Amino acid sequence: MTTAKDLFVIAIDQGPEHAVGQGDLSLALAGAELIDLVGAGAVTVDGDRVVPGGPPAPAPGDRLLGEAAERLTRQPPYERIEDWLWRRGRDLSSVYQTALEEDGELTRKRGGRLSFGSERVEPVDSPGRRRAAGRWEAKEPVLAALASVVGIDDGRSGDEPGLDDKPGLEDEAVTTVVAAVHDAVMELEAVRQRRTIENAAYANLWRGP
Repeated sequence: MTTAKDLFVIAIDQGPEHAVGQGDLSLALAGAELIDLVGAGAVTVDGDRVVPGGPPAPAPGDRLLGEAAERLTRQPPYERIEDWLWRRGRDLSSVYQTALEEDGELTRKRGGRLSFGSERVEPVDSPGRRRAAGRWEAKEPVLAALASVVGIDDGRSGDEPGLDDKPGLEDEAVTTVVAAVHDAVMELEAVRQRRTIENAAYANLWRGP
């Protein structure tokens, strides 16, 4: 399992009262892929740009991470992290749901824990789910940071160390990616709010005084 798959499992394991939006999760999954590619030596982060390294070296046997590596922009001036998140992240949560269902990591349930449209799914008791749960319970900093961006609380109290003090997030590339995910999620929320206001104004126009 990759960080993106672990994040997806953690997101759908939170219960319906803590459902994560597809758009937010898709952006975070794209960020998780990028962090794993950095860790694998497939890319480096230069300022706000994603610079491909040598031959892609994703996690062994992981099709989605390999697909992400293949979709990197390999010509200068290279792609900005923000642009990568929006391009790769488009409908990415649905892609991960399908892949995990095919791998037997998810099952559809009538009373499932998270609904994506008309579909309801929940994780099965598998080594992958236990690995994700182990990282989550250990408050693994990268997973916790990405989850926090999409509104999933890792249970840390307010006086516990912040992200900059956690081992594993002192890497500048990782913190840059996490910050970019945060900014993208905030931008998406701003778009949602603007559309809500516009729709309300339109409805009031037709309703009349």
